[in-house]
Amino acid sequence: MYYDLLAKIKNAGLVKKEGFVTSFSNFDFEVAKVLVAGHFLKDVQKKTVGSKKYLEIKINYKNNLPVMNDFKIISRPSRHLYVKNGRVKSVKQGYGIGVFSTNEGVLNNRDARKKKVGGEYLFEIW
Repeated sequence: MYYDLLAKIKNAGLVKKEGFVTSFSNFDFEVAKVLVAGHFLKDVQKKTVGSKKYLEIKINYKNNLPVMNDFKIISRPSRHLYVKNGRVKSVKQGYGIGVFSTNEGVLNNRDARKKKVGGEYLFEIW
């Protein structure tokens, strides 16, 4: 799930890894693409070896520090939070992004506000 992916990204950044490999899921791939668009990740690629698929993720650094400082999981398996389109807010006064699962795919808070869609509020990252 996406919370495992976020923990792997944070841990890889803390130990100064250039990147890492994790198992593939379509949802994790979409979340990673949103993080690339938000400049938290440098690159994400879907790789296939035989019949096994996996994600190759590159961490983005600024001044030798990972761009991703921390994250907060909003929707958990035990509690899902849904937000209407008018209630999509900024994160950390614009320094972070909120990630939503909408009927138009996985979007950050800025794109969700532009497209006027709401959805499940997955997590915040800054």
